[in-house]
Amino acid sequence: MSETTDETVSFGYQQVTPQEKTRKVGEVFSSVARKYDIMNDAMSGGMHRLWKDRFVKRVKPQPGEQILDMAGGTGDIAFRMAAKGAHITVADINQDMLDVGAERALERGFSEEDGSLVFTCQNAESVSFASNTFDAYTIAFGIRNVTHIDLALAEALRVLRPGGRFFCLEFSTVEWSGLKEAYDLYSEHLLPRMGQAIAGDADSYRYLAESIRKFPPMPAFEQMIRKAGFANTKVEPIMGGLVAIHSGWKI
Repeated sequence: MSETTDETVSFGYQQVTPQEKTRKVGEVFSSVARKYDIMNDAMSGGMHRLWKDRFVKRVKPQPGEQILDMAGGTGDIAFRMAAKGAHITVADINQDMLDVGAERALERGFSEEDGSLVFTCQNAESVSFASNTFDAYTIAFGIRNVTHIDLALAEALRVLRPGGRFFCLEFSTVEWSGLKEAYDLYSEHLLPRMGQAIAGDADSYRYLAESIRKFPPMPAFEQMIRKAGFANTKVEPIMGGLVAIHSGWKI
């Protein structure tokens, strides 16, 4: 579980100040931005594409809906939802990730002029949008990198319209015996080596592996979502909790 005191928060296995964590996370994603999608394929054997497809099916984006895709980075989730006719605001604290996403959007024929996709630099803990703006709020593989998760959840609730839905896709705690042990070995030893070989950056991928282990287990994170004010919360484990889809509604 993510450990927090009055003065420090966890950055992987380190304890740092909140300001240091925000800066360090920014450095991680600036470092990996250009190789991020290649590494996602390598790390998951391409399974991240199936997880994201499943996630978007749960969100059920509708034509004309306004959806905030927080920590949307390179656009993987946003492109899937925009293809369903929804209007997506892609928000991320890291401009380098957004730049990659904007380039990919142009390659796919999306344009900010038609309103299907808008990219904006935002801190999940304090976004600039008015209350009751969005029909849905999505965040995929990003919540564990937020310095104060409770503040991000509060902002998610605030910017959603009544009846709006919250969906989060995130790595979690593997509960299947055998897979858990294998995954622990993989993430601790092989993942940093892959990061070095493919992205030239072992340290960033060592942090990403550590951040997964420090993230709250599924019941604890669901409780955090409920405490933030969401109703009808639910968690859907995938592959025994290797990843999970958490959801809730604003009433």
